[in-house]
Amino acid sequence: MARYKHIDTSPRFIAVDLERQLLPGTFEHALNYLIDHQIDLSSFDARYKNDLTGASAYPPAMLLKVVLFAYSKGIVSSRGIERACREHVICIALSGDSAPHFTTLAAFVSTLGDEIAPLFGQVLHLCDRQGLIGREMFAIDGVKLPSNAAKARSGTRADFERQAGKLEAAAAAMLARHRANDTLPVEPDLAAKEARSIEGLKTDAARIRQWLTAHPKERTGAKGAVIKSNRTDNESAKMATSKGVIQGYCGVAAVDDRHQIIVAAQAHGTGSEQALLIPVVKALAPQLRDYTLITADAGYHSADNLQQLAALGVAALIADNGMRGRDERFKDQERYQQQPDPLHDKSKSKKGVTTQHYRPADFNYDAAAGTCVCPAGKLLYQNGANCIHNGHLAVKFQGAQRDCLPCAQRDKCLRTPDTTKTRQVSFFRGKADAELESYSERMKRAIDSERGRQLYGGRFATVEPVFGNLRHNKRLDRFTLRGQKKVDGQWKLYCMVHNIEKLAHHGYAQ
Repeated sequence: MARYKHIDTSPRFIAVDLERQLLPGTFEHALNYLIDHQIDLSSFDARYKNDLTGASAYPPAMLLKVVLFAYSKGIVSSRGIERACREHVICIALSGDSAPHFTTLAAFVSTLGDEIAPLFGQVLHLCDRQGLIGREMFAIDGVKLPSNAAKARSGTRADFERQAGKLEAAAAAMLARHRANDTLPVEPDLAAKEARSIEGLKTDAARIRQWLTAHPKERTGAKGAVIKSNRTDNESAKMATSKGVIQGYCGVAAVDDRHQIIVAAQAHGTGSEQALLIPVVKALAPQLRDYTLITADAGYHSADNLQQLAALGVAALIADNGMRGRDERFKDQERYQQQPDPLHDKSKSKKGVTTQHYRPADFNYDAAAGTCVCPAGKLLYQNGANCIHNGHLAVKFQGAQRDCLPCAQRDKCLRTPDTTKTRQVSFFRGKADAELESYSERMKRAIDSERGRQLYGGRFATVEPVFGNLRHNKRLDRFTLRGQKKVDGQWKLYCMVHNIEKLAHHGYAQ
């Protein structure tokens, strides 16, 4: 029978040269060299006023090394980073066996604020010096991630007022019942439990009232519409994802197509991707050249965005929702889509619905007189004679409220008669002139061309692997901070990890 040597993995004291644990060619070696010799951290000196009195502080360079290395290994909590500084030999080497406390690490990350943007720019400059940025195409995309905020604590001011009222009413009812039973014998444990319940309801109601006092104004979106606030993190937002609705932030990145370097990174508390395109493009201004092309998916497509891009003189290919339907390469895409899970599909069944609504052909349209009469015999008024829709000119008509609201045929005329007041109908008059062509039509024509499809096809291989690296390899599944500025700093830290990793893979500082 074969005999083997015993392998003992029990703890022991071993003399280790910490610097030699950072092997050339690895991420940690590039990170250590980069921060010690290439990155200017003098801006952190203003944090400390202990030159004459007070205890010595941990060097910001060491804290930054430890945090970035921990993020590269999927360790995001401050307690996890502290534990790694005691047990992981690479973290011990980067920290010089100093083992900073988790509160020190948490305070360092959460207070980076505006200091992280210059650091991100310095790393980007080093990537450019190494020839890793081509500036031929920047692909913009975003990922929605939950944050350290409770989704259940979202709502409008009216919702919070109603919640506070319910809590106060419940506390009053319990208190009244308690007083009514004062003459009856009550077990001490039950009485104490009821008292704690009443106190908890009052405390929760007081917290809501305090929040309402501290935030007297309703939160509104870009177009002035009221959006839900969150009492845990009011700068976060509810966002619809393929996995359901989350309370969090959208991390946006612009990626260069040469070596997938992230050239711009921002995190915003909004679920509308359309509102994020122009801020990212403006942040890219120092990187843009005459030959640079911006690409983005259909989530960033809007007439206003295309108009602003044209005003800025930025060449772009922004897909629309119907792009794949016009491309023969995606004619079989339905075959590969995941079927809905019947256990989680909460949409209402449409079986048995046979309601036929009135079509434009059911309206009496007189092109010569410019009039339109609905099936109920009411005259509609014209509200547009040269409207452009999908490259075609159209005449639009709309019914009057005095006719549509009391009409008995609303169910056959309107898809949502409970919410829609009047019916609108359009009649097309042929293709629009090139001079009247909208920005959306121009973009569709550009992206449907052979050259446009070829250029836009490179977007998938540029930006998607970056998010795969951050989300899968780096295990970034949520933001752990609160507030837009802090979350933006944490997103930039992860993007810095990606860029430093690229530097390491290309032999930086070997």
